[in-house]
Amino acid sequence: MKNRLKVYRAMYNLSQEELARKLGVTRQTIIAIEKGKYDPSLKLAFKIAKFFNVKIEDIFIYEEEKEKQQTKKRVSKLS
Repeated sequence: MKNRLKVYRAMYNLSQEELARKLGVTRQTIIAIEKGKYDPSLKLAFKIAKFFNVKIEDIFIYEEEKEKQQTKKRVSKLS
């Protein structure tokens, strides 16, 4: 899932450490989300959106086609 977390963090002039502290997560979690290596839980995604006072879809962009391709790869590995 793509996201605009880094953009919003920059708009608020926050470091990764500051944002992590305000959200109650580690800096590593913020780094992983920004790099697209970790999709946050729904609870954390809502917490992030609420912090920035925006809708969840303003920060997180679901890529349906990419998800379909990843699912196909997983299924083919199981076969």
